[in-house]
Amino acid sequence: MEIKKSFVLLASAAVILFTSCGKKEDTTTQKEVKKEKVETSHLQKQKIERVLSLSTTLQGYETVNIAPSVTGNIEHIYVDVSSRVSQGQMLVRMDRTQYNSAKLTFANLGVELSRTEALKKSGSVSQQVYDQTKLQYDQTKTNLEFLEQNTFVKAPFSGVISAKNYEDGELYGGQPILTLTKISTLKAYIAVPESYFPLVKAGQKITLTSEIYPDQVFDATIETIYPTVDASTHTFQVKLKIPNGKEVLRPGMYVKTELALGEVEAVMAPYQAVLKLVGANDRYIFVNNNGVAKRLDVELGQRVNSFIEISGEGVEEGLEIVTVGQGRLVDGSQLEVTNK
Repeated sequence: MEIKKSFVLLASAAVILFTSCGKKEDTTTQKEVKKEKVETSHLQKQKIERVLSLSTTLQGYETVNIAPSVTGNIEHIYVDVSSRVSQGQMLVRMDRTQYNSAKLTFANLGVELSRTEALKKSGSVSQQVYDQTKLQYDQTKTNLEFLEQNTFVKAPFSGVISAKNYEDGELYGGQPILTLTKISTLKAYIAVPESYFPLVKAGQKITLTSEIYPDQVFDATIETIYPTVDASTHTFQVKLKIPNGKEVLRPGMYVKTELALGEVEAVMAPYQAVLKLVGANDRYIFVNNNGVAKRLDVELGQRVNSFIEISGEGVEEGLEIVTVGQGRLVDGSQLEVTNK
């Protein structure tokens, strides 16, 4: 009988122990998941004045290396660095030995051709002899014109001498003697994102600003739109023509351009709501997806005051995004919205 009572007591103790362990496990599994307190707002479309801002470097509208096609000594250079020259002005005189020889040969052939023409009229020489003399005369004339252009080198356009690599008497070879740059008009190239291709037109006006002249705005015109898009950068090239009559701007200067593309509707988000991935340039936002944080990658557009244009897959008007507390979130965080 005592054995039976001991067995009953041990069995009861085991049941109590099992029951208490089971209750402890239930308490653990039923522990509430922490919710992050956030504030949210809904994306809205706004009408904005679309302005495309890009940076570039100025170039001379025309640049040419003065490099004659004949070798030899440089007899004289008529200009120096920073010299302003007019179209057709003499820049360089090369060694004249070849030119003088060709000039003398051409003069003799002129006399010979005149005699042959006279003899041909009298029937004393054949047409073949005349044709050969005329051909030799024409070839020498062409050679003389070539030597004249490359012995007495003139400016092909008005501009300024931007480089000089030789002095009088030096043997010419390799490097250009001079570099001539047109600075009264400048050019620049900008790489425009492909999404703007339908909006950019030749002849459109564009403005330039420079940190060197913070209070001035310079005008430019879109001269050429290149017809293809770079597959690696998804941009297309645009050439700008910039009047520079006062020559305030110079080739090599860094400038910012602004192109007005008209009024458009864009999805705008509070600027502080957009986060940046550490170590990269990727941007993203967090969306309230039925009480759970969902990360959404976005592309940035134009900024207007405290708002920024965003786009990307899933970005649309009315989407509820996290605007306060988003820095503590990860994808899948539980949310407690505490909008004021």
